[in-house]
Amino acid sequence: MPELAPVDHALSGVSALTFGGRTRTFAGLLGLGLLLGGCASFSPDGGLSVARNYASLELKKDIVKVNDEGIALTAEAGVEQLLRRPLTADSAVQIALLKNRGLQAAFNDLGVSEAQFVQATLPPSPQLSITQWGLGFNTEIERSVAASVLELATLPIRAEIARQRFQADQYRAAEQVLRLAGEARRQFYRTVAANQAVTYLEQALASSESASTLAKQLGETGALNKLEQAREQAFYSELGAQLAKARVQQRAERERLTRLLGLWGREIDFRLPNGLPPLPGRLVDGRAIEAEAISKRADVQAARFELQLLVGQFGLNQASGFISVFDVGFANRYSQTRTVGGGGEGGAPKVDKASLNGFTANLVIPIYDFGTTAIRGAKEAYFGAANRLAERAVNARSEVREAYQRYRGQYDITRHYQGSVLPLRKTILDQSLLQYSGMLIDVTTLIIDARARILSNIQAIEAQRDFWIAATDLKAAVVGGGFSGGNFGGEAAGGNPGTSLAVATPGG
Repeated sequence: MPELAPVDHALSGVSALTFGGRTRTFAGLLGLGLLLGGCASFSPDGGLSVARNYASLELKKDIVKVNDEGIALTAEAGVEQLLRRPLTADSAVQIALLKNRGLQAAFNDLGVSEAQFVQATLPPSPQLSITQWGLGFNTEIERSVAASVLELATLPIRAEIARQRFQADQYRAAEQVLRLAGEARRQFYRTVAANQAVTYLEQALASSESASTLAKQLGETGALNKLEQAREQAFYSELGAQLAKARVQQRAERERLTRLLGLWGREIDFRLPNGLPPLPGRLVDGRAIEAEAISKRADVQAARFELQLLVGQFGLNQASGFISVFDVGFANRYSQTRTVGGGGEGGAPKVDKASLNGFTANLVIPIYDFGTTAIRGAKEAYFGAANRLAERAVNARSEVREAYQRYRGQYDITRHYQGSVLPLRKTILDQSLLQYSGMLIDVTTLIIDARARILSNIQAIEAQRDFWIAATDLKAAVVGGGFSGGNFGGEAAGGNPGTSLAVATPGG
């Protein structure tokens, strides 16, 4: 754990200040503050350089802060162009980064942080005090201009603390960008998978409807008994209920995606692809991802800057713990009196004027607290931040390992469904149809095989969806932006449409 950096006590030499006049005093205080601090200026991009670098290098996307009409029109034109074609995962992420109002609010919060940083680099403003006793000719006026010598002396330390806090906020804004991008990408895959499941169930229902109609006709001729007719019709009815449930889930997933993209009005009629993208030809190499996560993750970088600003805060409390207020300045007392009858009886009134210059000082006497509480609190805050940074680093390593295991495992599961389970289920159903046509098996066996194939296809769609969500989680675990921990969508989205097909048995 790094040692706390001591603070150079800049208060030596404060007593050497002299105040020979009002102009000289004010100029001297202001000049000292400028020499000690150095004023910062606002960045041209509102502090978005860190977030823009993450978006460009890690996401290959653009971000903008919509703060005038021209930028707003440009962003809207870019979104409109992306919406002309069916969305992809990349285009969905880009639209979210341009349209999501929550992200724009995060950029506004970063602008507030930058304003506070610039303000912290400014010297303390002098305080003007005017006191008047009496009215008319018998008047005494006291005027003073004072500034905080302690704030002037500690200005470099406070400016550095503010800079570290602003840099931490920059990485938090970058984390918001990464988080939104990850959520939009995950929700895109969930929505496409829901559409794909509905399409498959619609095809299965159409086939089941034909079989149900045929069973009814065979029953009218006496070739099929009532029990087998009822089983066929029950299968058709259950499949219709599953399709209705899948459609509800489809609409819910689409609305979630719409909210993340920030779309409204005619924009909500965006088009989606017919199915999920195929599995990649090559997988991500997992050998160096732990070290990459520690060096890249935005939340880890933000925690590092938070630790550094607490190092500065600890030093500032050491410098100002014993004396918390020390104001000095120029003071002038002016008095005017009139004496009636001056110069003898019946003489003109005599007016006496006097002006006295001096200085004023304001010092808080620490009777009850000699700075111990402030220093102790800062020290505990520092060690707390150091422990949180260590915890975050340990968690980052664990999360990236977990994310890679899920990524690799979901790839193997999806390949298994596509290469083994689905072909076998198709073969079984095809052979069942042939044997049913030859009257070698009854309708019960045919329905069982049909139901099993439907369930396998739905599970294959979910496995493919979960792989792409796992790939998104792996990216988020490396660069930051939130880690779903394997909550791929079936659990959070209200269940998958095909699970209950496995519990309904023919005639049950």
